Amino acid sequence: MNDLEVYVRARYPLLYLVTAEEERALASLKALADGMGKQIVAWSYTEGLGGDAGLRDPVAALEAVRLAETRHIYVFKDLHPFFNNPAVVRKLRDLAQALRSSAKALLLLSPVLNLPPELTKDVTLVDFPPPDDATVVQMIARAGEMAGRPVALDQLQKERLAGAARGLTAGEIANALAKALVLHRGLDEQAIAVMTEEKRQIVRKTGVLEYFDRPEALAAVGGLDELKAWLGKRQHAFGQRARDFGLPEPRGLLLVGVQGCGKSLVAKAVAGLWGLPLLRLDVGRLMSGLVGASEENIRTALRTAEALGPVVLWVDEIEKGFAGHQGGGDSGTAARVLATFLTWLQEKEAPVFVIATANHLDLLPPELARKGRFDEIFFVDLPDPAERRAIWEIHLRKRKRHLPDFDLPALVAASEGMSGAEVEQALIDGLYDAFDQGRPLRDADLLAALGRMVPLSRSLGAEIERLRTWAREKARPASAVRTAQALEPEWSST
Repeated sequence: MNDLEVYVRARYPLLYLVTAEEERALASLKALADGMGKQIVAWSYTEGLGGDAGLRDPVAALEAVRLAETRHIYVFKDLHPFFNNPAVVRKLRDLAQALRSSAKALLLLSPVLNLPPELTKDVTLVDFPPPDDATVVQMIARAGEMAGRPVALDQLQKERLAGAARGLTAGEIANALAKALVLHRGLDEQAIAVMTEEKRQIVRKTGVLEYFDRPEALAAVGGLDELKAWLGKRQHAFGQRARDFGLPEPRGLLLVGVQGCGKSLVAKAVAGLWGLPLLRLDVGRLMSGLVGASEENIRTALRTAEALGPVVLWVDEIEKGFAGHQGGGDSGTAARVLATFLTWLQEKEAPVFVIATANHLDLLPPELARKGRFDEIFFVDLPDPAERRAIWEIHLRKRKRHLPDFDLPALVAASEGMSGAEVEQALIDGLYDAFDQGRPLRDADLLAALGRMVPLSRSLGAEIERLRTWAREKARPASAVRTAQALEPEWSST
C-alpha cells in the first residue's frame, strides 16, 4: 500500500483498487488514512455516501464529493456496474479535474477491472496483494488460539502450509483453517490438504482454469530425451538457491508437433517433476458473448495463476483458442485477448511456467514464436523405433502386462509411422478383442489392431512434412535421435 500513499499525497485524481478482499482493503485504507491524518468515507449503492441513504445515486454522491470541503479519502465500492451510465462517466471526468487541486482523494474499490475508455487517462490502477507468508503464519497461530485447539506444526510445516495458502484471500485462508480445525480438531499437516482444496475451489470459480491434482510422472513419457534433459536441468530453478546463483525463473515452453505424440502428457509431467501445481487454461471458455467479458476473463485467469505461483500453466492447442486473432466476426475479441496474453507472456515476473502446445501451423499466431515469449520452442516428431519401444513398454506395464510375453521388435516394426496415441489405441483395441473372446492378450491381437489403423503419417503426411520443414528453422528437436538425423523421416509420406 506504499504506492497508494504516494498517489494520494501526489494528488492523483482517481485511483482504482482491484481486489475481492473488500474488508481487508478497507482496514488497510483506514490505517493509511489514520497515518496521513485523513478519514475514510465510503459509498455503496445500498448505504449511500457515508451512510446517507439520500446519496445512494452515484451521480449525486459524486457531486457531493466535489462540493465537500474536506481532506477525506472517498471510497466508492462496486461503482463499475454504473459505468454504462454516461452521466456517471462524465461526472467522474469532471471530478478528476477538480481533485487535482484538492486535498481530497477518490478511490474506486472493485473485485473486477472494468474501466470505460473515457477514463483510462484519468484513472491509476493500484495493486492489492494477497496475504504474504508471514501474515499467513500469524493467521495460523491466531486461528489455533481462538479455537483453543493445538497447532501441531513445526516451522517447516508452517512454511509449507503458508505456501499452500499462497494466492488465497485472507477470508479464504480463514475458511480453510476453520475447516481444518473442525475436521481434524487442530491444525496439523493435514491442514495442507484442506488448504489445497480451497485453492482448487478458487481456480474453479474462474470458469476458465482447471486444477490438476495428480500430474503425470516424466517416466510416463516415452522418448523425447532432449526435452527431458532440458526440463531436468530446471527442476530446482524455482528455489531460492537458484535466485542466489543468479538464475532467472524459467518462463515457459512452446511445444509444436504431430498430434498424439505426447505434448499434453509432457505438460502434466513437468508439474510432477518440479512438484508444482498444474493449471490448465481453457482458451475456448475465455470467449464470452458479453462485450469486454473475454478480456476480463483472460486478466482474471492470469491474475489467479500469478497469485498461485510458483505454478505450471498449461495452454493446450493454443492455436485453436486464438484462431480468430486476425479479425473476423468476433469484433476483434480474439485479437484483443491474444494481445493481452502475449503482453503478459513478455512482461510477466511472477513464477508462472507456461507450457503451450500447438498442432496446426496455419492457425498458430506467428507472434507466439517470437523470441522472448518462451524460453524454448521444441518440435515433437513421430517416435522413432527406440521411442516406440519405450511407448509400448509404458502402456503394456500400465495395463499390467508382462513384457516378456510380447514380441516387442515385431510390435515396434508394425507400428512404424504411428504416434504414441495411436500405439496406445491399438493396445486398447487389442485388449477389447482378447476380452471379448475370454482369453489373454496376444501379439496377434495387437498386430491385427495395428493393421486396421490408418495412422496420421499416412492421412496427414503432407502436413507433417510442413511441420518438419518449419521446425528445422524455428524449433529445437525434442528427441536426441532427431538431432542426429536432422529431422529426416524414417518413413515415406508418399
